[in-house]
Amino acid sequence: MTRDAPEAGEPDGIDPAVRDDYRPEPRAEGKGLVDDIVMALRFFSRLPTGERPHEKPDLGRIAMALPFAATLMSLVPLALLMGGAWLGLPPYFAAALSVAAMVIVGGGMMEDALADAADGLFGGYTRERRLEILKDSRHGTYGVAALCLFLVLRVTALGSVVAINPLAAAALWLAAHLAGRSGGLWLAVALPAARADGASASAGALSTKRFAIGATLAGLLVFLLGGPVSGLVGVVAALLAVVLTVLAWTGICRRLLGGQTGDLIGAGMALGEVAALCALLILA
Repeated sequence: MTRDAPEAGEPDGIDPAVRDDYRPEPRAEGKGLVDDIVMALRFFSRLPTGERPHEKPDLGRIAMALPFAATLMSLVPLALLMGGAWLGLPPYFAAALSVAAMVIVGGGMMEDALADAADGLFGGYTRERRLEILKDSRHGTYGVAALCLFLVLRVTALGSVVAINPLAAAALWLAAHLAGRSGGLWLAVALPAARADGASASAGALSTKRFAIGATLAGLLVFLLGGPVSGLVGVVAALLAVVLTVLAWTGICRRLLGGQTGDLIGAGMALGEVAALCALLILA
């Protein structure tokens, strides 16, 4: 996620009391799941979403629709992964094509978020300096290393499974992607927004209830997708790995920044996906 207005001046952050008092705008009459999915796609992807009127992002609505939106975002990358393998492309080449497609569909937001988070949290020594680095669109050594490692881990994980079973590779990647996407939103529940002009602040606070609904839906899909390949133990291990990773990331963000931004949430999603992939591959 990189919607944090890099050109804006650096604020002092949001008082937690203000965040606690936030109430999202009431849902307009006639709005349903399809509208929420469209909102999530517009927030997290570059996919065309038709002529529906644009609404102000509401993180609560997005969280509940994210499992479905993330599945739609994965259709083209997964089709390239399986189709390329079945057409005879080398496994790692097919995996690289599918990862590239996922980056394009997502507008590179998750990847950029991970790079910005690595630079910001570990390249500064004070909260103010870390916020300043987070807003800088340029990437430093930490960011480039994190970005490259994330892409390499994705490609090698998928390529190793595609060589054996393309359908299993697609199922495992989608399961890990869904788990990481929904799990990363925990930062918006646990931490206040670190600044007032970022994407996470403009989308409002995320309640525990709405996060739990979205996470439960994602968990059910992970069981359906990962179960046939990794078994019940593998799926439970993957979900536990996401939980532990996101909690650890939340603790790091709390200690180093005292809050969250869109970049930190996006980085949490990326780390959650890698954690889920590790567990699913070990037990597949």
